[in-house]
Amino acid sequence: MTHIKVTVDGTVYEDEVEPRLLLAHYLRDRLGLTGTPIGCDTSSCGACTVDLDGATAKSCSVLAVQADGCAVTTVQGLAADGGWTPLQRAFHEQHALQCGYCTPGMIMAARDLLRENPRPTAEEVRDALEGNLCRCTGYQNIVRAVLAAAGGQDGPEPGSRAGDAPGAQATEEVRA
Repeated sequence: MTHIKVTVDGTVYEDEVEPRLLLAHYLRDRLGLTGTPIGCDTSSCGACTVDLDGATAKSCSVLAVQADGCAVTTVQGLAADGGWTPLQRAFHEQHALQCGYCTPGMIMAARDLLRENPRPTAEEVRDALEGNLCRCTGYQNIVRAVLAAAGGQDGPEPGSRAGDAPGAQATEEVRA
């Protein structure tokens, strides 16, 4: 067993863990934070994406011992005072989810993009979400939600810059 101390969603936890325990399993099984789903256990789908010391990480590919001394933010730790963040609200308003399994990872990856690039294009959104798979939605509303969170209440058309008037630039098909 290895001793770890990790801050998760603002709460400090000290635990003894098996050195081989994945962070995803630590979050879900030990801490009860089931908002971080495990989709593939191979880092292919991105459903388990969390923020690890300011950068996104697929928690199924990080050992809990590697998070020792780190700050982890899960999708459950985003909302302040029980309210949704603008990004979470945009996902809801733009119908950017269907089954919802990929949504936590999509939101965490989109959050990272918007921190780095607060006014992305649709292409930049697609590139940023490339490591997150969705089997239900076709991605179009996910891209719209990220663009809406970046700058417009009504969600700019794919291909335009967030905040531009809808239709100001030619729209383009959203690729999966």
